[in-house]
Amino acid sequence: MLRKRFTVPALAMPALLASMIALAGANGASARQENAAPPAACSSDPAPMPPQLTPTTIATIGQAYYCVFKNYVGGDQVNHRRLLASAFAGLTEELHRRQLDRTGATMPALSGNRDRDWVAFRAAYQQVIGQLPADPTLHQALAAATMRGMIESLRDNHAMWTRQEGPPPHYAIGLDLAPRAEMASWVPNEVTGPLFIRRILGGAAEQAGLLPGDIITSVNDAAPFVNGKPTPGVLDWLRNPSKEPVKLGLTRPVTGRSWTATLTPGRYEQNPDVIRNVTARRAAGDLAHVTVGAFVPQTANDIFRAVADLKQSGPINGIVLDLRRNMGGSGEEARRLLSAFVHHKTSSYKCDYNYNNCVPETTDDQVELLRLRLAVLTSRDCVSACDSFSGSVRDLGLGPIIGTRTGGFVSGLSYNYTLNDGTTLTLPRSMGLSANREIINGIGVAPDHYIPFTAEDLSAGRDPAIDKAATLLHL
Repeated sequence: MLRKRFTVPALAMPALLASMIALAGANGASARQENAAPPAACSSDPAPMPPQLTPTTIATIGQAYYCVFKNYVGGDQVNHRRLLASAFAGLTEELHRRQLDRTGATMPALSGNRDRDWVAFRAAYQQVIGQLPADPTLHQALAAATMRGMIESLRDNHAMWTRQEGPPPHYAIGLDLAPRAEMASWVPNEVTGPLFIRRILGGAAEQAGLLPGDIITSVNDAAPFVNGKPTPGVLDWLRNPSKEPVKLGLTRPVTGRSWTATLTPGRYEQNPDVIRNVTARRAAGDLAHVTVGAFVPQTANDIFRAVADLKQSGPINGIVLDLRRNMGGSGEEARRLLSAFVHHKTSSYKCDYNYNNCVPETTDDQVELLRLRLAVLTSRDCVSACDSFSGSVRDLGLGPIIGTRTGGFVSGLSYNYTLNDGTTLTLPRSMGLSANREIINGIGVAPDHYIPFTAEDLSAGRDPAIDKAATLLHL
């Protein structure tokens, strides 16, 4: 499943400063004691409340290092040299970015022994940190870059380290974008332009008169895409805006109008219909067009209830399941939904790191069958559990898949582990195969009918994918 963000209170600055000075070597006795003690094991027990954040130290990095070997699906086969080298690369890249590189910031020679090499890495890291100013913000940034470098070396889209500094931003400009800004950050090579407005959520965007389908040609005078690739940093102005105004260059396809608009982020109330995870409406008379934002708990029941409600006003003979913006979530919820369309089938497989030993996942035959025809709408923004669900629909022949290829962002079922600084390390315990035993991760699920969702169609009020689904379900 995809990342879960937690809101945690920031640690008081005096305590933070004291901890980071100790890390820098101001307290030699504490440093020697830390050197002697092995890292504590990461915790797999979910806390009743989000833990309080403390500084990320070399002990935290060591905790994550050993957590990978113990809990990652391929932990016993992970090359520890690669973990350590990538971690040190993250450290030196951050030093260089801040113009603080040090002559002695050199990766130590590694012996090939996992434990001895960790001790050597730890000593080299502490030596570098000890040469720097006792600045808590600097030390945290370096520790975070080291941690990210280590975890990113796994090259697994479901392995991640999360540190949520304080509450999420309260300020936004009210836009839901396509492609999703997060996807441009996570998998830039799989995201193409143009950048356009999918929905207006409210706030400054609504006040400025922007509409779905409007193409964003520039953000603060910078192009969001260059040569088909997302421009680093530009989309962050839209994803995580500060209180500063954001200047947008815009084009409206349906009229050809081009203009600029300056939006000032602010707090606003979103329309409940906009933010609801499951929405349903009638389409083509007797079809239920059901849009699902994520497979969160109770999603399957919400869908069943929405279809039942539509039946109160007349027959429903098929479901158009719109997953074009589905961010994944609970594999169990996706399996329950699948089980409403078929019983006594293998829906997917959970496998070891090399896909040699696999355990079948079967449908939940306690779920009542809907006995309705199904069509599924997909896009590159359909990821994780959405990838898996779409693959099962295709392999089991439950209905046509219409749209574009799914994201292929589905390595395996993931679990969260709490580290000693209150941050979360997410690691998959298995690798996934679809019902026909094919790998979807990194590839995605190809549609039966390729119909991309475009700014031009949205601006003109058209949705060819739904039209195609209606045609196929009425055959």
